[in-house]
Amino acid sequence: MRKHLSVEELAAGVLANSRPVVAKAITLVESSRPADRDRAKRLLVALREHTGRSVRVGISGVPGAGKSTFIDAMGRRLIGKGHRVAVLAVDPSSSRTGGSILGDRTRMGELAAEKDVFIRPSPSGGHLGGVARATRESMLVLEAAGYDVVLVETVGVGQSEVAVADMVDTFLLITLSRSGDQLQGIKLGILELADVITVNKADGDNEQAARVAARDLASAMRLITSDPNARRPPVLTCSAYTGAGLDDVWQAVLDHRAYLEDNGGLAARRNAQQLEWLWSLVEDAILDGVRRSPRVRAMRAGVETLVGHGELSALEGSEQLLTAFITDVPEIWPAQAQVSS
Repeated sequence: MRKHLSVEELAAGVLANSRPVVAKAITLVESSRPADRDRAKRLLVALREHTGRSVRVGISGVPGAGKSTFIDAMGRRLIGKGHRVAVLAVDPSSSRTGGSILGDRTRMGELAAEKDVFIRPSPSGGHLGGVARATRESMLVLEAAGYDVVLVETVGVGQSEVAVADMVDTFLLITLSRSGDQLQGIKLGILELADVITVNKADGDNEQAARVAARDLASAMRLITSDPNARRPPVLTCSAYTGAGLDDVWQAVLDHRAYLEDNGGLAARRNAQQLEWLWSLVEDAILDGVRRSPRVRAMRAGVETLVGHGELSALEGSEQLLTAFITDVPEIWPAQAQVSS
């Protein structure tokens, strides 16, 4: 039995939207093994002209905001309108906890049952850079497979929101009403990333409180920038439970995309993201090379001990490790070393 499909077979299967092949392709691009990275690179080159045509939306939210229920409801609504929807996640904790998106997938049961949806748990990248790379490349595979809406969920709080904002067109923040402290738990930096904001769970006895929270949040957003001409994200209300307001939220996403297209901002945003990705890949490759360097691995514990005891400065220790790494470069990257020579 053949162990792997060829890159050509993977590309053909992805373009034909064969779900098993799409899953294999995503597993390949998620891998950090050097041999897999080479095959993944060739696959992405083969798919390149078929990517970039989806609506890319990042989704974040305060704890308890109901992101999973929102994605389930919004995804089913979009499928009903004729879209094909992919759901990805950026969860740096997944390598330690198993990834909360696994639980989220069970809460997206109705959406997961749809034939025009593809839900992928967060890869176990071990660090945010690895997870973000895998998610970004998975997005390209899914776009090539014909998914025209890609929802990228952030799991937890922290730098994952920034990583997601750097790979999507529109960043949607989901919050909820609270008793006078609805802004608690929302970091200023996250508000600055938001292109569209919605207060979820605007139903039943909570509907009026959600509207008040939305009004207060809209007022707060006016204080974030002093530029009167700057675009301010709309603040809406919705209920993932009843479906009320979901069409308005999606229209706000489309309005933001139209705003970007009219001002040349969509191309500029994606170009900036490509440059960010370029240097992120360079940094990740160098860091991976340092970790794989035999000389670095042999001396790492000793250098860390000396630095930790104050017998060696961090500067001196870093110079020793980098010197060892540079010596090992021809062994770590033989092809590149031959080209440079």
